[in-house]
Amino acid sequence: MSVRRFLAPLLMLFTLAGAAPALAQDKVVYHIDNAAEQGTKALRNIRNHLDVAPKTEIRVVTHAEGIDLLMEGAKDQKNNIDYAPLISDLKGRGVRFEVCEITIKRRNLNKDQFVMDAEFTPSGVVRITELQAREHYAYIKP
Repeated sequence: MSVRRFLAPLLMLFTLAGAAPALAQDKVVYHIDNAAEQGTKALRNIRNHLDVAPKTEIRVVTHAEGIDLLMEGAKDQKNNIDYAPLISDLKGRGVRFEVCEITIKRRNLNKDQFVMDAEFTPSGVVRITELQAREHYAYIKP
């Protein structure tokens, strides 16, 4: 067996292995635990993120006061901005919004009090951990 016949498959394998990370899609979890402080900034960051990297898979996980971002009629009190249209637009671009069910229970809320774009997760903190550890999401807290 010639050296060339032996090295050619190895060279192809190394080339393909090096290209694999370039083919991977970026995945990011945005962590919101205070809608009043983070809401508008987070939604703006996510919009800008997608404008630059439109194929990024983005999850927004909310808990504690962060779930207020996804409640019907929620708005940025400082700037009088309704969150619902911004959330709907981002949902249309593939962003998924998740609400912590532990927080819902502790605050005696109902799932029907949230925008239709919201999904629910048993625990926001556990969900963030799963996304980072098991699904290799980058973490951003605006």
